[in-house]
Amino acid sequence: MNTSHAIATFCLLGVAACNSQSSNGQPSIRELQQRVLPSDSEILSAVYDSFYQVPVDFFVDERSSTAKSYSLYHVKDASLSYELCTDDSQQAFAWELSDSKQRHVYGTYVESYENDRYFEFVRELSFPDSIGNVSDLTSLNFARVFKCSYVNRDGVDRNLRDGYAGTLNISSPTSQSIRAYSEYMWQFTFFWPAQKKVLQTHSLESNDRYEHTLVLGFLTNRGTDQCDLIEIIDWTFSVDKSSGRLSKEFNFLFSIDAELLNGVPTKCG
Repeated sequence: MNTSHAIATFCLLGVAACNSQSSNGQPSIRELQQRVLPSDSEILSAVYDSFYQVPVDFFVDERSSTAKSYSLYHVKDASLSYELCTDDSQQAFAWELSDSKQRHVYGTYVESYENDRYFEFVRELSFPDSIGNVSDLTSLNFARVFKCSYVNRDGVDRNLRDGYAGTLNISSPTSQSIRAYSEYMWQFTFFWPAQKKVLQTHSLESNDRYEHTLVLGFLTNRGTDQCDLIEIIDWTFSVDKSSGRLSKEFNFLFSIDAELLNGVPTKCG
């Protein structure tokens, strides 16, 4: 039977969560949240589709139309815990130069670019003929440094799925602000590429914050003669309206046992 999951998220988190309230005595955003998730067949179709990654209205990076192969990343601190930020273009370039010299392939500087969110430095990387898995002997590398006037990620631990996520420094954050930020950052997450499936997104607002949730589908192959495990996750990013403080919360919703039968995604049992 094909089912559609009507989710009152706080009840999925248990009785205590159903009865909990925010610090000001009002129901929290998550307690008020009620929505319909994709059906089982839609979930299975997405997670088993090797070409599917995100919904049609999801953020698309400015460099996605680059004709040749390319790499894209943000310059990070020495511990690789968070992305650096500065509003000084020369400081940004100094960080990028130092970072590029430590990489396996040092690229030739091509140009720089900036917008209201980051500085970007473009290099052309050259690979020797002996590398058999490289189709192009040159590729472009786009290294970015956030502007602190947009976001400051100092002190963030990128390896954590929950907790502090930085400070959004734009004036008057909006629902669109947290959506743009969270969907932009998704392309830099540490999840295994085969698991990076965003099934849907949704935004909410409370008196003191905006939040944007990515509904994720994770596929785990359990091995021969066993059904695969599909886990449905809410990953919610929120921004405080007054301080700009960013936080993230990773919540398991439910799971499905499934398999491919003659190439067709099918629920087990």
